[in-house]
Amino acid sequence: MIVVLKQGVQEERRAQLIEWLKAMGLGIHISDGDYQTVLGLIGDTSKVDMDLIESLDIVDSVKRVTEPFKCCNRKFHPDDMIVEVGDVKIGGGNFCMIAGPCSVETEEQIVEVAKAVKASGANMLRGGAFKPRTSPYDFQGLKGQGIELLKIARQETGLPIVTEIMSVSDLHLFEDVDVLQVGARNMQNFDLLRELGSFGKPILLKRGLANTLKELLMSAEYIMASGNEQVILCERGIRTFSDYTRNTLDLAAIPMLRELTHLPIIVDPSHATGIARLVPPMALAATAGGADGLIIEVHNDPMHALCDGAQSLRPEEYDALSKQIMSIREVVAK
Repeated sequence: MIVVLKQGVQEERRAQLIEWLKAMGLGIHISDGDYQTVLGLIGDTSKVDMDLIESLDIVDSVKRVTEPFKCCNRKFHPDDMIVEVGDVKIGGGNFCMIAGPCSVETEEQIVEVAKAVKASGANMLRGGAFKPRTSPYDFQGLKGQGIELLKIARQETGLPIVTEIMSVSDLHLFEDVDVLQVGARNMQNFDLLRELGSFGKPILLKRGLANTLKELLMSAEYIMASGNEQVILCERGIRTFSDYTRNTLDLAAIPMLRELTHLPIIVDPSHATGIARLVPPMALAATAGGADGLIIEVHNDPMHALCDGAQSLRPEEYDALSKQIMSIREVVAK
């Protein structure tokens, strides 16, 4: 349920209403906009007397929210959410470029790529330290050592680092990571999501291989209901009957999610296609479609990459793409 207050309500009267609602055992999500304040009521609202609340002279309207997701619902938070990572902002008209290799391999590799993508306009560095692989015989990542190498790259370039967490037991290793990524395979790892809700770091949440948008939002709800509102949604392609690309990039998810939630939405064209030459057109399409950012795999030697070389751009290819993305951004912003 949401309660919309009239403009110019005295703080004392607003506080009295909030305390009264809390006394009913409800959680209250407060969203202060330029023209109105929205109180999102979370919990069992079945016994709440809507007519009584609506009769109050400080209340403009009362509506029931039928969707199961509340915290991440745009009805609760009409204005776009802006997630801040140091000086980098994502959402609310701010566009974020995240780039780097699928896996951290060596100090030389991650530092070289970090410097290259920063020079091309990237404002965050991605790199996998823990790698969920389909085969147990494939490279599984450098784990803790990989995180340390990412920190070195951050020190060299100033780029905030984004890397994937796979298990609650590894959480202590991520204390100095700027953005924690929840990969597609862990989107419904609810124990992990709850822990990340109390961790206090921005979370990049990827859509699962065959999950609906509602399921993605419910996973975001787990994080937010546990106290962390700094969630970035990521569309990275879903499993379909297509046999020419790794996945199918659901570009319609961008405007649909924009209607449903206030959270920032970024797109991963690398995992969506699995083919380097398809990454640029899909990145441009996602930008034109209104995405708040892109996460793209870049490797200085894709032919010898230990993971996903086939979908990785070379630094010079990323540089050319970045210029095109900025051109599209100028058109979209008009």
